[in-house]
Amino acid sequence: MIPSTQAVSPLRQRMLDDMRMRKLEPKTQAAYIRAVRRLAAFLTHSPDTATVEDLRRFQLHLVDRGISPITLNATITGLKFFFEVTLERGELMARMSPVHVPHKLPVVLSCEEVARLIAAAPNLKYQTALSIAYGAGLRVSEITALKVGDIDSQRMTLRVEQGKGRKDRYAMLSPVLLARLRAWWRLAHAQGKMLPNGWLFPGMNPVDPLTTRQLNRAIHAAAVAARIDKRVSMHTLRHSFATHLLEQKVDIRVIQVMLGHKKLETTTIYTQVATEILREVVSPLERLQPV
Repeated sequence: MIPSTQAVSPLRQRMLDDMRMRKLEPKTQAAYIRAVRRLAAFLTHSPDTATVEDLRRFQLHLVDRGISPITLNATITGLKFFFEVTLERGELMARMSPVHVPHKLPVVLSCEEVARLIAAAPNLKYQTALSIAYGAGLRVSEITALKVGDIDSQRMTLRVEQGKGRKDRYAMLSPVLLARLRAWWRLAHAQGKMLPNGWLFPGMNPVDPLTTRQLNRAIHAAAVAARIDKRVSMHTLRHSFATHLLEQKVDIRVIQVMLGHKKLETTTIYTQVATEILREVVSPLERLQPV
């Protein structure tokens, strides 16, 4: 959450204004402020007085504390904005270097595991939300942002408004997924939980959408109930969606569009986990003639 503009220092207010001018996402703004606050706590004085050596010591401090590469790089990105944009002293970042993030393959479920996982979700609302994650490949934030009007049963599409990168796109809507959405719509309306043209997955108060945290808790509970030992998150269903499409011989460029990936390189990671494709390849060992 972004700190209030009341009772904040002029320096922080200037940084908040700089981020607001550039229309940075609230989560990004919060992460940048957190990075500067972390530096200030380490220095025990105002961060605008930091030197090149101070920043070098700060990165060493983070490394010694065992901060993950992703968190470390995110902290450096936040400080880069603070020093380059707000202070106009980008040269102070000269000794801070992003670190390599280990390459890890995504966890992918089998079709049978996906079916068990969805069936084990706490109720119809969560079963339907998980079905969208797997059936359309949506991100968890995109699912919680869906409204009833985003379902187009004529064109068989789901409208994803302002997804990652602030881009609109259309996702596929299969007949099975449409049937599940209609079943959820009928139940929610009968129970008075869904407002006309409101959120597709409302929270406790129909005026508010379901939160991403609630969805993540639901899928973790479903994984335990379904006895799935793999590390499962909402993004696991998105990974499984892409991998299973690739195994069905869907063109990877089509999958890229469905996922809303800006770069094809992001999508090609699924070629490394599509085991059905690997099984179709004949090893050269099989072609050797007996000696």
